[in-house]
Amino acid sequence: MHLRETFEVSERRACRVLNQPRSSQRHVSTRAGKDAALVEKMIVLSRENPRYGYRRVWALLRREGWAVNKKRVQRLWREAGLKVPARERKRRRLGSSENSCTRRRAEYIDHVWSYDFAMDATEDGRRLKVMPIVDEYGRECLALEVERSITAHDVMETLDRLFTERGEPDYIRSDNGPEFVSKAIKRWLAASGVETLYIEPGAPWENAYSETFISRLRDELLNREMFVNLKEAQVLAGDYREHYNQSRPHGALGYLTPTEFAAREAEQLESVQRLSS
Repeated sequence: MHLRETFEVSERRACRVLNQPRSSQRHVSTRAGKDAALVEKMIVLSRENPRYGYRRVWALLRREGWAVNKKRVQRLWREAGLKVPARERKRRRLGSSENSCTRRRAEYIDHVWSYDFAMDATEDGRRLKVMPIVDEYGRECLALEVERSITAHDVMETLDRLFTERGEPDYIRSDNGPEFVSKAIKRWLAASGVETLYIEPGAPWENAYSETFISRLRDELLNREMFVNLKEAQVLAGDYREHYNQSRPHGALGYLTPTEFAAREAEQLESVQRLSS
């Protein structure tokens, strides 16, 4: 086309000079039309989950029945100009503790739970305090409490509800915040048969599972929503917890959701028990 317009020659002559078949000038690619529906779905998933990269979107597509491989999704992702979240720099480990998540690692579901706090605010400037409780092995968010204030008594009430619903874990890991190290909660946990793992002061990386969950929570919810009031924050937090457990593929779980991973672990345990009986 460039030669024809520049030198005002026919298509036949331009192709002869370039030694190019004339049929190549009439070929219309069908790839764009073939991939249109897939790209449209990828864009929808990206808008619904703006912090997801192509790998997590690929996992969602596979779950919905799209027969597509990861490399194809990556190519279309780049061609569509979709955002790939930048990789975070690795943190250098600055300290150690016998109670850190690397020294005392969870080995099965309900072996180790961890909890911590995150802070936010409603649009009137009033404080919100958020407390997630996470199962470290299965990455499941067991509770996501949002209140103006959360005391040691409130922590005990939430834990008591979880203990009734699913039983006590072997350990609970936390930092040395006053809500977690109060004499009342330490006595109550000891009476429940749950051992406490307090990380070294000033070393939040030793409670990495809670820190990671809070980072995702902040990135995918807290930094995206302006909460009108406490009730709205509680409702949206509940929706996020359900999405995180049941719909969000987790890279550390082979892109299964925490709910799917827990079901697979239960099936494997049941198979082992049948074989041993």
